[in-house]
Amino acid sequence: MTVTDDSAVLAAAGRLTGHAGVRTVPLGGAVHRVVLADGGSVVVKHGPDGAVTAEAASLRWLADAHVVPVPTVLGEDADWMVLAWVEPGAPSTRAADGLGRALAGLHAAGAPAFGQAPPGGPVDAWIGMAAMVNEPAPSWPEWYAEYRLAPYIERCVRAGSLTVGDAVVLEGVIERLPELAGPAEPPARLHGDLWRGNVVWSAAGPAVLVDPAAHGGHRETDLAMLALFGCPDLERVLAAYQEVAPLAEGWRRRVTLHQLFPLLVHAELFGGVYPAQAVAAARRVLTGHR
Repeated sequence: MTVTDDSAVLAAAGRLTGHAGVRTVPLGGAVHRVVLADGGSVVVKHGPDGAVTAEAASLRWLADAHVVPVPTVLGEDADWMVLAWVEPGAPSTRAADGLGRALAGLHAAGAPAFGQAPPGGPVDAWIGMAAMVNEPAPSWPEWYAEYRLAPYIERCVRAGSLTVGDAVVLEGVIERLPELAGPAEPPARLHGDLWRGNVVWSAAGPAVLVDPAAHGGHRETDLAMLALFGCPDLERVLAAYQEVAPLAEGWRRRVTLHQLFPLLVHAELFGGVYPAQAVAAARRVLTGHR
C-alpha cells in the first residue's frame, strides 16, 4: 500500500517516537524519511496486514544475533513502523569483508527449524509485497518445495505468467530436490530478502541490512540472493564468509537452485522477463549448468 499523505506519515513519526516531524522525503512506495524537529531523521514505513509486525520481528531477531548491523526499531503499531535512519555511504573492501563475516555469524546463530518465523513474527508474512508463509518443516528440501517453490509456481500459472509447460519444468526441480540440495545442514538464521538493495553501505563504515523477511532456512539462500542482482565486491564478501564458515562442496553449482524462489516472487509481482528467467534457471538446475 502506497502512502502519499505526508500528514499521516508525520503523525505516525510523532506518535511512535514522541518527537515531532517537520518534513518528509519519499524513499519509494510506503517508505519515507522523516526529518525531526531536532534535525535528526527516522524512517517511517507503512505496510499491509501483518507486514509491519513481520518486519519488526525480523529486525529484532537479526539484531539478537549481535553480529550484523540492522536499523533499530524505534516504535511500531499495527500499520506503521519507525526505524533509525542509516546514513548511506559508498561500498568499500573493508565493508565487504565485514559483511561476509557478519553473514557467517548471523547464519551460525541458527533457527529452531526450516521455515521457522522469528519470535513474535507471524506465520503469514511477506517478502516485498508478496505473501510468504513461515511454516516449519523437518528438512530443507521438503520445506523449500512445499512453502517456497510450489505455491509461487501455482500462483504464476493462475495469473498466466507461467504456462502449464513452464510449470512442468519447475516441478521437475521439486521432484529432484533431495538430490539437488547438497549435504544436509542445520537451519540458519536468514535475512531472507538479501538482494543488493537491502544492503546499505553506511557512511559509518559497516554494511547495514534492511527490509528483512527473516526465517529459518539454508544459508546458501542469502548468498545466492546477493548474487542474483549483483552486489559490490561480492567475491570479497564470499571469501570473508568462507574464512569464518566454509560452504559445503558444490555450493556454486547450487546458487541457481536457491535463486528460483526470488525469481518466482518477481514473476508473480512484476511478470515481464522474470517468468522466462525462472524457467531458464530451472532448466540449468536440472542439467547441472550454473
